[in-house]
Order: sequence, then structure tokens, then C-alpha cells
Amino acid sequence: MMIYPAIDIKGGKCVRLVQGDAGRQTVYEDDPLAAALRWQSAGAQWLHVVDLDGAFVGASANMEAIKSIVLSVDIPVQLGGGMRSMDVISYMLDEVGVSRVVIGTAAIEQPSLVEQAVRRYDNRIAVGIDAKGGMVAVRGWVDITGVSACDLAGQMSAMGVKTIIYTDISKDGMLAGPNVKAIADMAKSFAGDVIASGGVSDLDDIKRLKEAGAAGVIIGKALYDGRINLEDALELEE
Repeated sequence: MMIYPAIDIKGGKCVRLVQGDAGRQTVYEDDPLAAALRWQSAGAQWLHVVDLDGAFVGASANMEAIKSIVLSVDIPVQLGGGMRSMDVISYMLDEVGVSRVVIGTAAIEQPSLVEQAVRRYDNRIAVGIDAKGGMVAVRGWVDITGVSACDLAGQMSAMGVKTIIYTDISKDGMLAGPNVKAIADMAKSFAGDVIASGGVSDLDDIKRLKEAGAAGVIIGKALYDGRINLEDALELEE
């Protein structure tokens, strides 16, 4: 299992939202790079960065912050938010140096983009499946679709996607525990790796997700609030 500290960027700052609501925001760092360097120093092997402005409006507003992180850390960066064209995906992977991008909204609205990206970049492409009540949400979690998360995972597997990041929106930022059953169901139905996101509040949550079959866990608010010590969490990777 891999632990991914989360760095969510909005307006150039490192923030956390509650259930994806842009109106319920806490700023943890004025400079996201400070968070990136802190998690790297603590032993993180990956970083999970989200361009929230890109997720909400489909265009990056935090390019300088993203570039500074990628250029300054020695560990791979996984980036999501606004990956809705091949030009953007290629720029992030080939020019900026991001190790893996996460396609979210486009997986529903432009499935051909996922196919094209996977053909070109293989396992450097992940698909983010964000769900509420088992149904996929898009455009920064603003719109709930009529597509079930498991159905979308099956479609992505058929396209050759090897990594899915599953987020239960109702759990995100709540520190009330993850949706372990949903992760277990996803891990059973998807042939590749499932990375769990949303609701992780303590080390027991990480252990339960690992037992459920998660290949990775993204941790955000619990790290920033000091509920989880990253060094302790990293011991669970083995």
C-alpha cells in the first residue's frame, strides 16, 4: 500500500474543503510548496496534488504553484484537476514533469480522451471516480451524474486504465471514517489498483482500507489537523 499526502491548491494556497464545497474552505499553507517539502521530509514516497480551480472551471489557475512543487521535490507527483484535453495532459506529463495525471470529469464526458491518453502514456494515466451515493460526480463534484461508480470503473478497465482513485464525496473532509465497503467492492471489480480517498481520520482507517484491498490511501485533513502522524502512517505501507 502507498500513502499519498494530499495537497489541494485553490487560489495559489494549500487548502482543504469539506465534501468538496468551495464555500467551506480552510487554508493550511499560503505556499503549497511548504506542505510538499514537509511531507517529503517526513518520508512520503508520492504526493497527490489537486488543482481545485482546474477541477471547478476546467482550466488551471495554479500553474506556478504546481511547477514549483514538481521542480522542488525528489518524489513523484500525481496531479488531478482540469485534465480535460490531450494538450493539457501532455503538457503536464512531458513539460511540467508530473509523474501521473488523474482524469476525472473527462472520463464521463470524453471517454475517447481516456483511450487516447492511455495509449500514449499507459500507467501514467489514472482515472478519478468521485461518487455520492454510489453515483459519479463531475466538474469539481458539483454535478451528480446517472452513472454508477462501479459501472464507470468497468468501462475504464476495458480501456486499459490501471489505476483508479475512488473518492466518496460524503466522507471527504469529514474525518468520520472512509467508505470501506465501497472500496472493497471497487477493488473486487477493478483489475488494477484502487487508491482510496475521503474520510481517513486515524491509523485504523488506513488498516481497514488496506484489508479491503486498497493499493493506496490519500490522506488530507487528518494530516493537516495532526490527527495522523505521517511517519506512523508510512509504517503501514509494508
